[in-house]
Amino acid sequence: MNPFRRLVQRFGRPPAEVVTAAGDEDVLAWGSRAGGGWLVASSVGLRAVPGGEVLPWHLVGHARWTAADGGGSFAVTPLVEVEPGVQARGPVTRYVLEDAGELPAVVRRRVDQTVVASRRHPLPAGGGVLLVARRVPGQAAREWSVVFDDDADRDDPAAREVARARLAEAVDGEDATR
Repeated sequence: MNPFRRLVQRFGRPPAEVVTAAGDEDVLAWGSRAGGGWLVASSVGLRAVPGGEVLPWHLVGHARWTAADGGGSFAVTPLVEVEPGVQARGPVTRYVLEDAGELPAVVRRRVDQTVVASRRHPLPAGGGVLLVARRVPGQAAREWSVVFDDDADRDDPAAREVARARLAEAVDGEDATR
C-alpha cells in the first residue's frame, strides 16, 4: 500500500456507507473488499458492508489473515452455541481484501482481548477439547465454554464427561482478579 493510502486508512474518515452500517458503533478499521464493499472492525465486532450482520468479537473463533501485496484475505471462523456452555466452529467465511489498512492488526487485538484463558485437554479416545474463558460485553463474569476439536466427540458420553470435569476444574481454579 502506498504511504498516502496508509495515512488515509489510519487517520482518515471511513467511507459513508461504513459509518451508516456501523450506526452507534465506533469504526476502528476497515478494508476494501475485492468486488466492492468493505470489511469493518467496530467496537462491537466484525462486519461485511454492505449487508453483513455483525459478528461480536467474543464469537470469533479464528480470524486467519494471509497478506498479499497490500491486501490479502481473511478466513473467519465464527463460534456457534450448540447448547449452554458448548460451542462449535461455524462455517468459515473468506473475505478477499484489495486494501487491508490497519484491519488485520485491529482484528487480532480485539479477538485476543476477549480471551482471558484458554486450555486444551486430550480426550480418552483421541482428539481434544478447548476450554476458553472470554470477556463478553455487558457481563461482569467471564463466560467459559467448551469447543470440541471434532464435532462427533460432543455425542461421546466419555468425552463429554472429561470435558465437564475439565471445565469444572478450570472454573473452580479461575483467578477472579484477572
